[in-house]
Amino acid sequence: MSDSHVVVLGAGLGGTIAAYEIRDALKGKARVTVVNKGEDYWFVPSNPWVAVGWREPEAIRVHLPPVMQKRGIAYSSVGAAKVHPTENRVELLDGSAIDYDYLVIATGPDLAYDEIPGFGPDGHTQSICHTDHAAAAHAKFEELCANPRPIVVGAAQGASCYGPAYEMAMVLDTELKRRKIRDKVPMTFVTPEPYIGHLGLDGVGDTKSTLESEMRERHIKWLTNTRVTSVEDGVLHAEEVNDDGSVKKAHDLDFGWAMLLPAFRGVSAVQGIDGLSNPRGFILTDKHQRNPTYRNIFALGVCIAIPPTGPTPLPVGVPKTGFMIESMVTAIAHNLKQIHAGEEPTHEATWNAICLADFGDGGVAFVAKPQIPPRNTNWSASGKWVHLAKIGFEKYFLRKVRKGESEPFYEKLALHVLGIKKLRFD
Repeated sequence: MSDSHVVVLGAGLGGTIAAYEIRDALKGKARVTVVNKGEDYWFVPSNPWVAVGWREPEAIRVHLPPVMQKRGIAYSSVGAAKVHPTENRVELLDGSAIDYDYLVIATGPDLAYDEIPGFGPDGHTQSICHTDHAAAAHAKFEELCANPRPIVVGAAQGASCYGPAYEMAMVLDTELKRRKIRDKVPMTFVTPEPYIGHLGLDGVGDTKSTLESEMRERHIKWLTNTRVTSVEDGVLHAEEVNDDGSVKKAHDLDFGWAMLLPAFRGVSAVQGIDGLSNPRGFILTDKHQRNPTYRNIFALGVCIAIPPTGPTPLPVGVPKTGFMIESMVTAIAHNLKQIHAGEEPTHEATWNAICLADFGDGGVAFVAKPQIPPRNTNWSASGKWVHLAKIGFEKYFLRKVRKGESEPFYEKLALHVLGIKKLRFD
């Protein structure tokens, strides 16, 4: 099998490093093309810092076409309109198309702000899901600082990424204290999680008591088991529910600045394709990251379907964290190498999790092996060192993307940045 064509759809955290690793694994055996909407990679984990002015957007941007060209990877910035798996073709937004022999879907999510009236950056709340959203949130934050009012932070029902919500709340607290106006800004954390520190993972280590203690120390009130029903200018309407899902209490929360993470769904290019995606638009994959129906399609990252860890009164999704995504990338690269050698794929992602939640003046780190319980390793810790580790993480990952390096990064993070050499990640 020579000169086959592998198309990577998406150039976020997963898609970018997938292109690098697949290129190295299949060098001389396949062409690699990246299809992405736009020419830039943005380091999304730094968006909470952008929202309070600690980072300029340009500092966390990588212009991808020159890097891809240097690595021998073709790049299209047009964006995908629709995947046609029966035709092995990706239709692009300009009406053209790219044929493929193998497709790796790494699109990330579509943000479902429209599912709640008045929600999101086109409504009355801010967002840190994209860097341009975070830059707009910073402008609104400066307005808040000039005219202090309450803040509401958290996540909406169905969200599957909770770490950034906790980070945003703590970073806001830290910055408001630096400006000496924290006493003028009451803050409430709203989440569908059944308890603080659930994180979509039923907790990791002692995250429940650690995060509760942190929020008490910072005078951040919280509402768990809470759904957002609608948002008006300056007022968030929510319902706190009982364990059976019945309404316990309605809340009308005044705010001058609000940011809640939305539920995710699959992007329009893959929605409604029988056998490829589920009703929510997430890609169906087997243990080899391969679609069961279309065997030449693989998928990784936030766009894949993962069932929740267990029943909760409100929908609480499972996060796809960086180490987990990186292990999916490596499995796909090795499996494609096996397929090109005429073998059946055997590699599986480890789905371990290493997370750094930065709080501006400290933070919480946790390791879950595997990410979904029950686990062989279930560890969490907190301290000022986490903030420094997050800065190092940003620096080294951006360097990896800018240089086109394919060597896996997160295990290095575990062994060297966190300094937890007693933990193994094989």
